[in-house]
Amino acid sequence: MLTGSDLLAKVKDLGDVSKTDLATACGYVTDKKDGGQRVNFTAFYEALLSAKGIDLGTGSAGIGKGGRKLSYTAKVQGNGNLLVGKAYTAMLDLSPGDEFEIKLGRKAIRLIPVGSTDEEGEE
Repeated sequence: MLTGSDLLAKVKDLGDVSKTDLATACGYVTDKKDGGQRVNFTAFYEALLSAKGIDLGTGSAGIGKGGRKLSYTAKVQGNGNLLVGKAYTAMLDLSPGDEFEIKLGRKAIRLIPVGSTDEEGEE
């Protein structure tokens, strides 16, 4: 898949062709199980916008999976676990294996990244 200036140059060279031909020529296709091809228009247009200097980011703040607004609430599950979803960890740029110190208060839980001071965790 072409990106950046290579993508812009290819789009310019191709000129007036269909959107499907444009995305396909730039490499934005995947093979389907039935042998056909699927054109990845979303990835193509995101790369095109990025190449033109418009950054949509990896996700909109406050928007979770499926475009739903984040509620910023969590419920204790039946097994006693408290789950913080992927949308929230992605907003904080957290990775698998990141460790946190658990601070308990009156009906409050604070997670402080291991190695940071208390104040740093309060951003």
